[in-house]
Amino acid sequence: MKPGLSLRVSQHLALTPQLQQSIRLLQLSTLELGQEVEQMLDENPFLERASDEAPREEFGLEHANAPAQADEHSADDAIYSGASSASSTGAEGDFDASSDADHSSSAAEEPDWSGDGTVEMAPNDSEWGGDAPPRTRNDTEGDEADATELARSQESLTAFLHRQALALRLSEVDSAALRFLIESLNDDGYLEESLQELAIALAGPDDLEQIDELVHRFTVAQRLLQTLEPVGVGARNLAECLTLQLSALAADAHSGVPPDVVQTALQICQQPLEMLARRDVRRLTQACTEGGAAGEERTRAAMALIARLEPRPGRRFVDVERNIIIPDVIVRKAGRSNGTSGQQNFIVSLNPDVMPRLRVHDIYAGALRGGKGSKGGEGHAGLQQRLQEARWFIKNIQQRFDTILRVSRAIVERQKSFFTHGELAMRPLVLRDIADELGLHESTISRVTTAKYMATPIGTYELKYFFGSGLGTETGGNASSTAVRALIKQFVAAESPTKPLSDSQLAEMLKEQGIECARRTVAKYREALKIAPANLRKAL
Repeated sequence: MKPGLSLRVSQHLALTPQLQQSIRLLQLSTLELGQEVEQMLDENPFLERASDEAPREEFGLEHANAPAQADEHSADDAIYSGASSASSTGAEGDFDASSDADHSSSAAEEPDWSGDGTVEMAPNDSEWGGDAPPRTRNDTEGDEADATELARSQESLTAFLHRQALALRLSEVDSAALRFLIESLNDDGYLEESLQELAIALAGPDDLEQIDELVHRFTVAQRLLQTLEPVGVGARNLAECLTLQLSALAADAHSGVPPDVVQTALQICQQPLEMLARRDVRRLTQACTEGGAAGEERTRAAMALIARLEPRPGRRFVDVERNIIIPDVIVRKAGRSNGTSGQQNFIVSLNPDVMPRLRVHDIYAGALRGGKGSKGGEGHAGLQQRLQEARWFIKNIQQRFDTILRVSRAIVERQKSFFTHGELAMRPLVLRDIADELGLHESTISRVTTAKYMATPIGTYELKYFFGSGLGTETGGNASSTAVRALIKQFVAAESPTKPLSDSQLAEMLKEQGIECARRTVAKYREALKIAPANLRKAL
């Protein structure tokens, strides 16, 4: 074969360090971003927090105040164009669409400082900044406590039990055993490990005499633990937890529960709990009562009593701070549109509290520029690289928030019916729809919508919540899976307690609404909604 020359043209994407950082920052949650910013501030001397509010251009919103063209943009786009300016004042609680009206109102509310000095000021007034103590909750005045403050003030289960243990007159050894068991409880108030396992973990597997002594001490401490509040704490399983609560009811003469019902409930707890879960009234009646109509009625009353008990005694002590979500985007109503649909317009803005205020350190950057002519060698090149990394980091954060805002606006525009009418009006939406509209890749939309949250007038939702597959309808259109789940929830809420709807009946009801949905699909949606099957929803 005769050798020859050929020319080939190929195209490939090189992931530069800047691009890799941009992708990584985009998929981080708000908490993870805060940790990343703190780490970068510690490692890079050229990066610092801005003491004052960063200008709007620092977050990729340099065109926020550009006037909208009447021939190119709708009324909604004009509203969206003012979203960025609203974000800069969102922390102050001013969300009006007209800036002139805001200025006039603020001028009208300007305080008068020409007093005679006799006016008393509250020492905890929030307008004086962080030096003042936080305002305490006062229910008589209708003040609502912040969720974070409630989480911080909430007492944990272990602290609550330790405080009760202080009132017990115990020896030093028994007190130490009780404290050890309290610290061994899980969040639900159960002892997951046996006393033998706890003793072995404390004394070691070889010292049998010490293990026996610890088991004896733990047995006494467990009995004491099970006498504390909340009732049922310190149980090893669900049956024991329910038994402790029923025993407390039996000992309470003012509970108002018939003693025979309590005794029947205690006998039911001694049976396999699978029978109770299946609501097998017939077998439970045969095992726990003398039978007959009276026995069956008493069994049903006992099962209803057990259903009112608390299966997780430590539930109310779980720290609520872990469930606090800080939204990245805020959506607000902006009046009615001029169209015939009657849908409301919405303002979409970034949450200013989650946007870090960063800038390049002026002194260090100036010193580096001043020493540019000197031969700094590797040290000078390293400083130049750190300066470039700081600039890249600021730019990538800007791009991150700009992308989140663009995607959020596109979602709100597509799901206006949801924000106006609720879940039943949710439209089918996939990642490709938003990607094609914004000229981005589907993977980018996936990163943006993961672990990012939107605060709306009807609740706070993850951005992924607004995406869902579509089911065919009789008219040839599509219905969102979210709307179908909302319909199923609505049907179940309105069903008869004695004759709950089966999955087949729910499928037929959806078909009457024009939605083609198979029974297996209904079962999948029902399980996703954590709705029990029809046989378990049937009233006793």
